Formats: sequence, structure tokens, C-alpha cells
Amino acid sequence: MKSIILFIFTFLLITACQEHYIPRKSITIRIDEFKKDSTSIRAIVAIDTNTVHYADSNASVGFTNDAGKSWIIQKIVFQDTIKPHFRSLAWNGNSFFTISIANPALLYKITNDENKLVYQEHHENVFYDSLQFFEDGIHGIAVGDPTENCASIIITKDAGESWQKISCDKLPFFEKEEAFFAASNTNIKTMGKKVWIASGGKKARILFSDNYGENWQIFETPIIQGNGPQGIYSIDFFDENTGIVVGGNYAKPSENNANIAITADGGKTWNLVANGKNAGYKSCVQYIPNTQGKELMAVGITGISFSNDGGNSWKKISTEQYYSIQFIDKNSAWLSGAQKIGKLCIVNLHTDS
Repeated sequence: MKSIILFIFTFLLITACQEHYIPRKSITIRIDEFKKDSTSIRAIVAIDTNTVHYADSNASVGFTNDAGKSWIIQKIVFQDTIKPHFRSLAWNGNSFFTISIANPALLYKITNDENKLVYQEHHENVFYDSLQFFEDGIHGIAVGDPTENCASIIITKDAGESWQKISCDKLPFFEKEEAFFAASNTNIKTMGKKVWIASGGKKARILFSDNYGENWQIFETPIIQGNGPQGIYSIDFFDENTGIVVGGNYAKPSENNANIAITADGGKTWNLVANGKNAGYKSCVQYIPNTQGKELMAVGITGISFSNDGGNSWKKISTEQYYSIQFIDKNSAWLSGAQKIGKLCIVNLHTDS
């Protein structure tokens, strides 16, 4: 009986805390910046407040484990002449993986400063945009632009040791000039066995699988679409129902036309939010941890914007330009951008109270 009472009390206490969460009304941020000798850094894996790993466009993967005081960098060259351009990076709990854009596609497993080529693909149209692992660390997925009439999707079922490409007869048909954006390695979101992938260009849609990529559905979105630079650039989910997509028109980044949408049914339907006022084009969006899905941050060449109401309204909090952001906790995150990595700290705690 005592154990039952204790369980009920604990449940009520947790529920009460969740119901009375008060979002921060406004925030002030500080960014410590670390310059890097590379064209661009679009992919990071944030481990903790001291450690972040990255892959860049200059054939390098690197990391710091002392909050940026020092960096260990490894160059990867294929067949002595090809310097891979990396825009994706993923971690399965034991090893890091990165895949290059363009032809040939080269996917490397990186462990203890050693790299092993685990997949390659040759095709004049090959272009892999992003790479992620599922929570189990065994299943992984990478997505690229079509080489036929469907998305290019490769999966692993053995923690990245081998990868197989899904045939087009198992994937939804893609419109001509519908593709993906290699902007921040965040147009894939995995959760449990589920995965959502966001497209752009001719169409801005969501590919969805609830069984590690064995079967697929595709959902429409109202995000701006129709030509090359338009569409969805990033997707994130707070839980299996509540999610957000951001993007816009990279060619006209200051426009606030149909650039942010939210879902409450797992991505089946999407609603635009006030045309993303005070956001503009964004290349990455993330829910801030431990804020009950209320607080988000989005980054891009238009600066950094903050929402405290689930993405329905936005406030620009910085003009600093970054491609990607990953939070460590409620008050700290790592960022990546053009020739730089940043460490962001929220330095005030204003609330609605």
C-alpha cells in the first residue's frame, strides 16, 4: 500500500510540475566563437558542454573536449586525390559517421582517430544531404537527392558496418526537381523506430516511416515550394505528435512567406504559423530541452530567433549567422557556421510571471 501511495504522489508531483511550466518571456544569449580553417561547417554532434564533434567542407572531422580550448582534427582523403566535402555527421554511441556530398558518395566510420570507408556510390547525380542514427544505435539512415524517380535513401541495420540503398519500388514517387537541402544535417528526425525526412525544391513534403525505413508514406506541407531554393531545410519533433519544420526561400532570405509550419498529428498535417514573422529563412530549428515543447530556437543566415509558445511566434535575438544548432541542456548549445563553431549560453531567465 505504501508503495502505491508513493507512486501516486510522485505521478501527481510530476504532472503538476509539467502543467505549471512557465516559458521564459525573453532571453539574452552569449556566444563564444571559435574560428576554423574550413569553408563551412554544417554538421555537428554536441555531446556535452565541453565536447562537440564536427565535419566540414574541407575533408576534415574534428572535436574539442575542453570547451574549445584545443581541437583535434583529422583529414580524410580518398584514393590520395579526392578531398570529400562533408555536410553530415552522426554518432551511434560508439562511432561517428559522415558522408560526403557529390560523386562519389563516400560514407566513413570514424573510431579513435581512424576512419573506415563503409559505403560508396557512384552516379552523376549522387548527392547525399544528411545522416542520422536511431536511438538504438543499430539502425541508421542517410538521405540524398534522387538518382532515379525517388529519394536516395540508404540504411544500416548493423550499427553502420554495412549500408544498403532502398529501391524505388519501396519509396514514394518524387516530382522532377524535388530534392533535399544539405544545410544543417537536420532535415532528418528520428524518434524511437520513426523517422521523418523533409524535402524541398519543386515540392516541400515529409517522408515518414514508423519501422526503421522498411515502409514509407509521404505527407504534404504548406511550406513555400516550386523551385530550387524553396522548401523545408530543417525538421524537429518534441514528441511523436508535436513537430515543426522551417525553411523558406534561400534566394530571398529576408522574406517571411510560408517558412514555418507545425504539426500535432505526427506530421500528417501541417499548419503555417503567422508566416514566421521575425524569423525569415532558417536552416535549422531545435526544441530547447526541458521546456515542455514550448521553447525553440532557429538559426540561419538571417540570424537567431527564439519562440516561447511552441513555434507560433518568434523574436529575433541575434544577428549572428549560423547554419546549425544543437542543445546540450536548457541553457547551452553548440552552433556551426561559415568557418566557425560557436558555444551559446542563455544568460538570463525572464519568465511570463
